[in-house]
Amino acid sequence: MPGFTCGLDATLRVVAGKWKPLILYFLAQGGPTRYGELRRAVRDVSDKMLIQQLKELEADGLVKRTDYKEVPPRVDYSLTPLGRSLAQALVPLCNWGEANLVEVTRVFAQRAAEDQRRASRK
Repeated sequence: MPGFTCGLDATLRVVAGKWKPLILYFLAQGGPTRYGELRRAVRDVSDKMLIQQLKELEADGLVKRTDYKEVPPRVDYSLTPLGRSLAQALVPLCNWGEANLVEVTRVFAQRAAEDQRRASRK
């Protein structure tokens, strides 16, 4: 694997993907979280994608998966110390999103309207 160009490069490779930052965020909100709870919290993610992202986060040492070997199956997920430190690093991004939510919503709505106008001209 090639080296990282900087710390941001390393961080972005670890959280690459639409769902990983959200998974880290929701796992940071409390203690161990069952799969179903996580699925409800990370809306719009498919089961396949959530499972894949959780496996990658576990392989990267950010998430711990605990299988209680029970019937019916009981599994929960929690952050490792490395995962907690990354989740804390994401807090300023969350704060920025909250502070700029109205403006970002407006910009995305404007972009969507422009894309729709372009598509209707074709």
